[in-house]
Formats: sequence, structure tokens, C-alpha cells
Amino acid sequence: MSEKRSNFPLPLSSVTGAGTRKPAAPAPVATPQTATQNARTSQVQTRQAPPPAPRPVAPGTPQPVQPQQTMQRSELAATEAPRRAMAAYVARLGVKDGQVLAALETVPRHMFIESALSSQAYADVSLPIGHNQTISQPYIVARMIELLRGSGQPLRRVLEIGTGCGYQAAVLSCVAQEVYSIERIKPLHELAKANLRPLRIANLRLQYGDGMLGLPQVAPFDGIILAAAGLEVPRALLEQLAIGARLVAPVGAQVQHLQRITRIGKSEWTSETLEACHFVPLRPGIV
Repeated sequence: MSEKRSNFPLPLSSVTGAGTRKPAAPAPVATPQTATQNARTSQVQTRQAPPPAPRPVAPGTPQPVQPQQTMQRSELAATEAPRRAMAAYVARLGVKDGQVLAALETVPRHMFIESALSSQAYADVSLPIGHNQTISQPYIVARMIELLRGSGQPLRRVLEIGTGCGYQAAVLSCVAQEVYSIERIKPLHELAKANLRPLRIANLRLQYGDGMLGLPQVAPFDGIILAAAGLEVPRALLEQLAIGARLVAPVGAQVQHLQRITRIGKSEWTSETLEACHFVPLRPGIV
């Protein structure tokens, strides 16, 4: 794995609006909503200006994040320095994958938390998002995705278990061609949709359902990542890995460690136990 940052498929300019294109007229700022607020307003549809025509891209290339016209570019530009500082801090903690670090710089984390917590948006801490769930600290998000990529190999189809507020899914969409994310808590599924809508991420699909079952209709996956800890990794998820693909998950109860599992054959997997971590418990079913 090279420590030199490689060219990122989703440049920061695609979010901040840097470049020669004239900025859109100012419009109301899109702010994140709490899960409770979103549950009350999930059926309220807001009018939005039609998106610009997409630029031609090579087949299989992840689509660049395009800000919705209801988002002021000045808001994103104001967080550019904090995003870079956050990524630099995560790099000092040991994350070396250039594309993963660039993804942290690109995705506006403040859009995925309550406005009351905005002062902590770019600190390396987990924050509550409602329903006894949290948004993971930036380091652990970056570390798990780095482990999923292994030696910087490209990811085509990735499955995330536990969408939460949608932040990790957005980061994943920057380094994978296709991302599928499952959330079992309906208000959080709706919250993630509301948070992600302004970013217009074309290669991300959200699913409401039981994450422990995976998505067999879409499998096999080049990578699976879990944002909740179980005593063991569900067999259904292991079966949905492609040969040579990796799964990264926290495993344990009171004491948890990151575990990376690689499928090396039709009925054979290898496992590595890595650093300590702390996640909410993995649960079956939907609520």
C-alpha cells in the first residue's frame, strides 16, 4: 500500500463547486434533521430544481457527488479546512490509504448530525443520532474501509450493514463503484435518505430491512462492512462474499475487536483479529 495519495475518483471540487463553472444562485441551506423530525416529515415532499445533465463517464466509474441546488456552496467551502484537518488527524493515527483519506476530505460530515452538535462535526468522536445509535468516529470509519480495500484494490460492489445516518455509506461511495446499505430502524433509514439526498450520490442504494440477512439478490459482494457488533458474523453474510473478497466487522460483547474475514474458497474463509473497538450491538429483524 502506497502512502502517497492517489488520484481520488470524487474530487473535492465536485462538492465545493471549485472550477470554472459559474455558481448557482443562493438558495436555502439544507440542514440535517434528527431521526424523530424526519419520521414526522418523511412524507412531505419539497420542490427542487432539476439536476444538471450528467457528464459522460467511462462505464463502471463512480459518479461524482453533485451538490443539490438547495445547498449553498459557501456552507461547504466553510467546512473545507475542518475536513482537511480531520483527514490529516486520521492519517496521523495510522490510516495510510490515500483514497480513503480523500473521501474523508470530500464528504461533509456536518450534514449527517444534528445542528446542536455541529461544533463537534469534524472531531474524531462518535456522536448520537437517535434510537440508541451513533455516527462512528472518523478514524474507525476510515480504518474499516482501509481494511476492506486491503492493498488498495478497487472495490466494485460493497454492502454496508447498518446505514445509521448515512455518513459511512457516503464515504464508501467515494471508493467503490456500487454501494448497498441496509438499515433495520425505519426512522434512521428515512433520516439517511434525507441526509444523502442533497449530495445526489448516484452509485449508492439504501435498503430498509434486516441486515443480518444481507442482500442475496444482489450478491456476491467484493466487500461487506458491519457498523454493529455481534458475537459472531452471520453465516448469510459470509456466503454473500465473492471469492477473494473481504468482510470487516466488530466482533464481541463487552470486549470487541475488529475482525477481517477473507473468503478463499467456496466453503473456506480466513480470519484476522485486529484492534479493539466499541460498537452498538448487531440485532436481527426490523423496527
